[in-house]
Amino acid sequence: MMSQTDIVLQENFNPTFLFTWKGIRREDEEKYHKHEHLEFCYVMSGRGRHRIADKVYEIGEGDLILINAGNNHQALVGESGGPTVEFYVGLTDIQLEGLERNNLPMAEEGPILHTSGELKMKLSRLCIYMEAEKEMGRLGRHFMMKAYAMQMLVLYLREQEQPRKQRPMRQCSFESANRKYVVEKIVDYFEENYAQKISLDQIAGNMYLSPFYISKIFKAETGETPIHWLIEIRMEKAKELLLEEPSLSIQEVSARVGYEDAYHFSKLFKKKFGVAPSGMRRNET
Repeated sequence: MMSQTDIVLQENFNPTFLFTWKGIRREDEEKYHKHEHLEFCYVMSGRGRHRIADKVYEIGEGDLILINAGNNHQALVGESGGPTVEFYVGLTDIQLEGLERNNLPMAEEGPILHTSGELKMKLSRLCIYMEAEKEMGRLGRHFMMKAYAMQMLVLYLREQEQPRKQRPMRQCSFESANRKYVVEKIVDYFEENYAQKISLDQIAGNMYLSPFYISKIFKAETGETPIHWLIEIRMEKAKELLLEEPSLSIQEVSARVGYEDAYHFSKLFKKKFGVAPSGMRRNET
């Protein structure tokens, strides 16, 4: 096995990014199998088990599982039978000195890297970013996803390079840091999608969290409910449209900020600014 100090990345180190896959594990994977490529499996939530090279490991939220090329593996549900949200990343064309192709060094305790604190938060973010790129399908998404996958790979190697005694102990600070991150992602989503139909259930489903939990942490972090925050964004955007594009009708402005019902939009606007949308224009002329 390669020692921690032996890990060297050459300037031409350039793995090929293959894929990502996110899913909810509710039953055992059908086959005990292996690949020619390397896989990472990050556990986003829940608890389960993973069989690798004839040994079964208990896994839980924040665990990063290394599946080297040629290693038989099989994802299994936990003893509780509850679902596990797993995020897979596939890479190939990896060659480190002293190791077989598409293999990374493994810690003495095995292929499961238990993470907490800042590292756990970074890995969670990378998974969310990769999934967002995959769903949005924008120009250059493959290269963006590869960049995030490479960050995951390097973070893993840095952990293997760091002597075990110097690794941070499991911390209890991740929850608050993760809450802030969830709120930031919700706010970003509102800013980018305020013109679309948005529901709390939709956001919760995308983030694999419950609507109740999202509402609770959002209020705790901002002092506002998610819906009220979204309304504030929409009203400010509507004000900009009314003043900058006077040719737009109130119905058109309403639709552009996510409301099909112009009457409902006008009521919200007047509550926010103390004047109807049409009055806003008159006041500025």
